[in-house]
Amino acid sequence: MKKLKVILLILIANFYFAQTKQFLYEYITVPDSTEKAVHFSAIMVLNIDHEKSEYFNYEQFVSDSTIHAEIKDGSYFLKPPAPPQKRNKINIRDRVVKKSNSNTIEYLTKIAESDYLVQENIDLKWKLYPEYISVLDYKAQKATAEFGGRKWIAWFTKDIPFQDGPYKFKGLPGLIVKIEDESKSHRFELNGIKNLNYHFVYPENAGNRRITIPYVKFEKVFKENRKYPAIALKKRFPDAKYADMIRSTEKKMLEELKKDNNIIEIDLIK
Repeated sequence: MKKLKVILLILIANFYFAQTKQFLYEYITVPDSTEKAVHFSAIMVLNIDHEKSEYFNYEQFVSDSTIHAEIKDGSYFLKPPAPPQKRNKINIRDRVVKKSNSNTIEYLTKIAESDYLVQENIDLKWKLYPEYISVLDYKAQKATAEFGGRKWIAWFTKDIPFQDGPYKFKGLPGLIVKIEDESKSHRFELNGIKNLNYHFVYPENAGNRRITIPYVKFEKVFKENRKYPAIALKKRFPDAKYADMIRSTEKKMLEELKKDNNIIEIDLIK
């Protein structure tokens, strides 16, 4: 009987790793800690195959795929500007790539006008509890860890044998199906699973060039941009005749950043 259970576990594991599995999460966030009733949402995707996992915003993926196709056929530059996004939607351009059997992740993000590939080591210290809930009919166990200046409560299921989860979260003995920080400012919850019958490749446009940096350097760049958000503009328009325009733009940027005071890795702005 014990041998049969082991064989079944191996077969289940082989089934999951034999193809790309796509997990869809609803992400809800409160960007401004002074307005906790105002929240934004997005559908986030976690694709997992036998080599890596890739996490990204579904709407951004659709946009990038469309742009990629239009650049190839030459129609991209003939299009009118896109309309402004809806109030309760949040535009997330960040992506996270986790390699199998490695603590090093690749965090792809944009600061000002530059694209960055941030190499980061993630080794979360999880504490498990004998508490359970049901998420999409999966039995999920409770775990907690600290990350990014926040305490996180996660729920994972051993029925989906991936030590992975949304964003940078990973390292539990099963897929994270729900995770929320203690202040309830950020929440991810699994709401769909798909099998992909093709090799997934995120669309990259030829003009995209990323600066590869370690996380320590990324912290410095991030904090500098929060303090002086118009640095890129000043470099692009060094002439004194643009000074008033740049000051006005920077003032608006700083006002917007004041409302974006509850980011997921809160220790970056402390």
